[in-house]
Amino acid sequence: MFESFELFGKPIGTYGVMALLGIVACWLVGIRLIKQRNINIYDFAIAMVLVYAGMAVGASLLYGVTRVRLLYGIIVNLDKLSFFEVIQALAAAFSGMVFYGGFLGGCLALHLYSKHSKTLRFQRSELFDIYAVLTPLFHAFGRVGCFLGGCCYGIESEFGFTTHTNTNIPSINGVNRFPVQLLESGCNLIIFFILLTLFRKRIMEKRLIWIYLLIYPVVRFCDEFLRGDVYRGFLLGLSTSQWVSIILFGVAVVVLVRKGKRET
Repeated sequence: MFESFELFGKPIGTYGVMALLGIVACWLVGIRLIKQRNINIYDFAIAMVLVYAGMAVGASLLYGVTRVRLLYGIIVNLDKLSFFEVIQALAAAFSGMVFYGGFLGGCLALHLYSKHSKTLRFQRSELFDIYAVLTPLFHAFGRVGCFLGGCCYGIESEFGFTTHTNTNIPSINGVNRFPVQLLESGCNLIIFFILLTLFRKRIMEKRLIWIYLLIYPVVRFCDEFLRGDVYRGFLLGLSTSQWVSIILFGVAVVVLVRKGKRET
C-alpha cells in the first residue's frame, strides 16, 4: 500500500505515524474526559505513558504465543545455537504485535498504577471508563496504519485493493484483497462514539470497560473470517484472537450479570 515515506532523507513508516496520531487524538479527547471526572492531568499523563508501555509489551508477548512453534524450535535446539542466534530467534518470535495482548497489557498497567497511586485508587473505575472510550479511538488509527503498511490484510476478493510494492510481505503483491483493516477501523470509530455518548450521559457508569468487551469481541470474531493472513495462530479452526474474543465476551457477561444482581 503505502508503507513509508521519506522525510529529510530518512524513511518514515506510515504505521508509526498513524499510531502517533492515535496517541495524540487519545490525549486530546482524554483531556476533555478527565475534566468531567475530576482526574488530575498529571496522573492521567503518567497513566497514559504506562498504558502504552503495557500495550507494547503485552502485544509483543501475545504475538510470541502465536509463534509457539518457533519458540519450541529455539528450546529444542538451544544447545546447537549460539547466544546471538538465540537472541535473533527470540527477536523474530516477538517481532510482531497482537491487539488483544496490547489491550490486556494496558489494562494491567492501568490497574497496577491506579492501585498504588494515592490519588487514583478511588478513581480506578472512572479511569477504566476513560480507557474504554479511548481504546477504540486509538485502534481505529492503528488499523488505518495496518492498511497502509499492508499487514493484517484481508482475503482475496473482487472488491478491494491491490498492491504491487509491499516489501515486508511480498506474497500479497498483485492480489486484490478485501480491506478488512478499514472495515475494522470504521467499526472501532462507531464503538468509540457509542462509548463516548454513554460516558458523557453517565450511562453504565464505571462499567464501560465491560460494555466495550461486549461489543468489540463480536466485531473481531466476525472480521477475523475476512482476514487473509495465516500467521496469527489457529486452534480448532479459530484464530487466537477469536478464542480470546470468546473468553473476554464471556467474562464481560459474567461480570455485568454479577454487578446487576448486587444492585437489585
